Amino acid sequence: MSASPTQGRDTSLFGPLREPLYRALWIATIASNIGTWMQDVGAAWLMTSIAPSPATIALVRTASSLPIFLLALPAGALADVIDRRRLLLATQFWMVAAAAVLGALTIAGLTTPGILLTMTFALGLGSALNAPAWQAIIPELVPQSQVTNAVSLNSTSVNLARAVGPAIGGLLIATTGPGITFLLNAMSFGGVIVVLYRWRRAPETSVLPAERVMGAMRAGLRYVRHTPAVRIILARFAAFILFGSALWGLLPAAARFEFGLGPGGYGIMLAAFGLGAVSAATLLPRLRQRANIDALVAGATLVFATGLVTLAWVPLYSVAVFALFVCGAAWISLTSTFNSRIQAVAPAWVRGRALAVSILVFFGGMTVGSAFWGYVASLWSIRAAFTAAATCICLGLLATRHLRLHGTEKLDLTPSFHWPMPQPVNEPQPEHGPVVVTVEYHIDPSRKTEFLGAMQPVRRIRMRDGAISWAVLSDVTDLGRYTEVFVVESWLEHLRQHARVTRSDRDILDLARSYHIGSAPPAVTHFLVEPTPEVKRDSR
Repeated sequence: MSASPTQGRDTSLFGPLREPLYRALWIATIASNIGTWMQDVGAAWLMTSIAPSPATIALVRTASSLPIFLLALPAGALADVIDRRRLLLATQFWMVAAAAVLGALTIAGLTTPGILLTMTFALGLGSALNAPAWQAIIPELVPQSQVTNAVSLNSTSVNLARAVGPAIGGLLIATTGPGITFLLNAMSFGGVIVVLYRWRRAPETSVLPAERVMGAMRAGLRYVRHTPAVRIILARFAAFILFGSALWGLLPAAARFEFGLGPGGYGIMLAAFGLGAVSAATLLPRLRQRANIDALVAGATLVFATGLVTLAWVPLYSVAVFALFVCGAAWISLTSTFNSRIQAVAPAWVRGRALAVSILVFFGGMTVGSAFWGYVASLWSIRAAFTAAATCICLGLLATRHLRLHGTEKLDLTPSFHWPMPQPVNEPQPEHGPVVVTVEYHIDPSRKTEFLGAMQPVRRIRMRDGAISWAVLSDVTDLGRYTEVFVVESWLEHLRQHARVTRSDRDILDLARSYHIGSAPPAVTHFLVEPTPEVKRDSR
């Protein structure tokens, strides 16, 4: 099912909900996310009862984040090389099983700290394999103009659930125990499974065979390495999440030991965070139209740090609830902005892998940060850990202030298909290689510096899309003759390279070619490296 272009004109946050499939999946996701937040409250609170140490409690967050840190790249590759719908169905069933087993063991009184961490880790495995594919299908469900709003709506669904799930979870824990919350979480995946099962996803057509997982992972990492816009987003994301994770690692311990709350009070604190996030999400489309994206990120970062300091030093429950409301507003402003920027700069062929690297940064920061801040709280105090984290957030913002996010809004990532496919006399085998490609330019020698400057973005395109090396050679006998040379590891990978060039890339390539002054276009030649037989030497 594809989105209707005519429906992409609604620029409000709720515009994507006009798409029936997206709307059904979004509603089902809210139910599933409510179950997930009930699960999180139940797991964290159960650990405060069976192992009441801030460091051990923080390990619950680490156990849920570590699988995503370990599997983000393979999951991103799978999201790009196999059917995303089938992958999502498989992960949903896995999470149903993990939550059901934990619920049954808890009701039976058999859950130990080790079992709780193990089953939380198992749920994290499902989330790890689910996340890149889940985010990568958004452009398949809504018009391109609505992708940013759809990303924000997805974050809103998480926070709507956060506003409801923890309160319900806290009430259930207080009345029936955490085991019931785990079983209800298992049931909450049902709606998503039904919608995904009924989705008749259009098959992707390609004349080229699918990438293999390991090769796809290498291609994804190569893309990130040679795409400055992606690296900037990831650096800004990491500078925030590594220190912002202190909130999630320490909040259960703070609720119980600093504020003396029960599960219901802790649930209300999480609900306040969720309500703050939902409130901010409704304003984000207008803010993005009126404010520079870098100013928006800087403001939200400072607001979050202020919320942490308030949580640490004002020992009033009502003030803490308000601080969490503010933190929720800042959190969604940051995470949805970084996520939508990744969507905006990554073309379809590598979107799942680019998102996987973003998820890797997010959950890597959550995994390391939660454990680290739990350790800091054990050495000093929860209050000192919150204060140190807020200070580090501000220092991270200062250190990355020169990395600008503005300027990627107008990229056209539609494949251009303007680069003609090579026509070999004898078609090579797909795995044959390496392939050496040359492009010969004749330029005005007086414009050498301009030409070489225009070739630097060309280098990034070639390396990002599949080249393993690149250079520009000058002819010492002809000052105006230059040859671009790049190497691709196989014939199949070079054919994929042709299909990966976007319309924005074409503008860059056209600029470089505009310096060519020959009567014919620059000559493109393909060379295939041939193995040479070893010459046996006479041993006599």
